[in-house]
Amino acid sequence: MIIHKAKDYEDMSRKAANIISAQIIMKPKAVLGLATGATPTGVYRQLIERYQKGDVDFSQIATVNLDEYKGLSSNNKQSYHYFMNRYLFDHVNINKGNTYMPNGLEEDEAFECNRYNEIIHSIGGIDLQLLGIGENGHIGFNEPGEVFEKGTHCVALAEHTIKVNAKFFSSVKEVPTHAYSMGIKNIMSANKILLIAFGVSKAKALYDSLFGPIVPNAPASILQLHNDVTVVADEEALSLV
Repeated sequence: MIIHKAKDYEDMSRKAANIISAQIIMKPKAVLGLATGATPTGVYRQLIERYQKGDVDFSQIATVNLDEYKGLSSNNKQSYHYFMNRYLFDHVNINKGNTYMPNGLEEDEAFECNRYNEIIHSIGGIDLQLLGIGENGHIGFNEPGEVFEKGTHCVALAEHTIKVNAKFFSSVKEVPTHAYSMGIKNIMSANKILLIAFGVSKAKALYDSLFGPIVPNAPASILQLHNDVTVVADEEALSLV
C-alpha cells in the first residue's frame, strides 16, 4: 500500500488525477471503476482539464460505477447517472455506450445484481477502481455489517449514511433508503485501487481501515489485503496516521 499525503483538496485531486491519467495513457482501452459523492468531483474536474488540453483521450475507455440509488431514474438530478454526466461524461469524449451503472429502477434485485456482475465480467474486469470512504468506513455502499458482501447487492443504507447524503437532497426524507452497490469481491478484483479521502471527518475511518483489524464492521479494512492500493488523502484525513 502506498500513501500520498496531499496539502489540501486541490492537491489531493491533482495527485489522484495524475494516477488515473497515467492509467489511461498506459492502456487507452482501460476499464475504470468510478465513484460519486463530494470527494471525487475535484478529480473529475482535473481530468476534464487534461482532456481539454489534449493530454488524455477517453474515446476507448469503459467505465463501471460503484453504485446507484434504488428508485431513482437516470435523469433524476440526485441519481448517480446524472452525477457522472454532470461532472465528467458530458465534458470528455467518452462513448456513453461504454459507461455502465446499476439500474436504479429495476425492482427485481436478483436480476439487477446478476446483470451488473455479468457486465463487469464481460468487459474484462476493472483496471483501476476509484474509491472514496464514508465516515463509517463504507466503500461503495458496502455498509458496516457482519459479513463482507461478495458481488453486486441491494443495500439497506445505514441511518448515518442517509443523514450524510441528505445534504444533496431537499430533506432527509427524500434520500432513498436502498441502493445497488458493487460488492467487496467486485472491488477487490480490480487490478489497482485508488482510495481518496479529504477532511478531518474521514480521519478515524481512514486510520481504522488502513491500520485496524480486517473486519466487515470496517468495510474498507479489506483493502489491506489487496496487492496494489494507493491512498491519496489530505493532511486532515491523515491526521491520525
